[in-house]
Amino acid sequence: MKFKDVAPLLLVAVLLTGTLDLQAEFQENETTITVDSTNFRFTPASVTISEGETVRFLWNGELLPHNAVETNGLFDSGEPSRNVDYSFIFEVGTNGTYEYVCEPHEDMGMVGTIVVEPVNNTDEEEPVVEPDPVEDRGLPAPLLTGILSLLLASVLPKGSLSRRGERDE
Repeated sequence: MKFKDVAPLLLVAVLLTGTLDLQAEFQENETTITVDSTNFRFTPASVTISEGETVRFLWNGELLPHNAVETNGLFDSGEPSRNVDYSFIFEVGTNGTYEYVCEPHEDMGMVGTIVVEPVNNTDEEEPVVEPDPVEDRGLPAPLLTGILSLLLASVLPKGSLSRRGERDE
């Protein structure tokens, strides 16, 4: 077997050893609030988050249009709609308690509360352990095993050896 025959297998081995959970690494901390249209309520009606986190208002195909508007104007999902996908990030410095309403149904009690807790910047932060640069240069063990197996398979003769060391053709 020649290198050109093994090259596609090597490429696949390299590609498969990457991280399969990239989406989880980049997913931000988000709290989703929906609509309980049978009771004209937000679900959950009250949430507690930390500064820097996101609140997402999400509903789809509602019989009646809804929106989410903070009573002091900090956020507003827009005109009432049957389909809403609106997110708001509570930046550092926005700690406090925020009440919001569905404008068309406020009189029916469709209100909610978001409590934003401050990020504690005064505590000593955990020290960040820097990875050893020598360790970062190495290849992962499964990748090395796969490459070595493929290389060995490519250099072994096609015929097998008999017990006496003679080649069977």
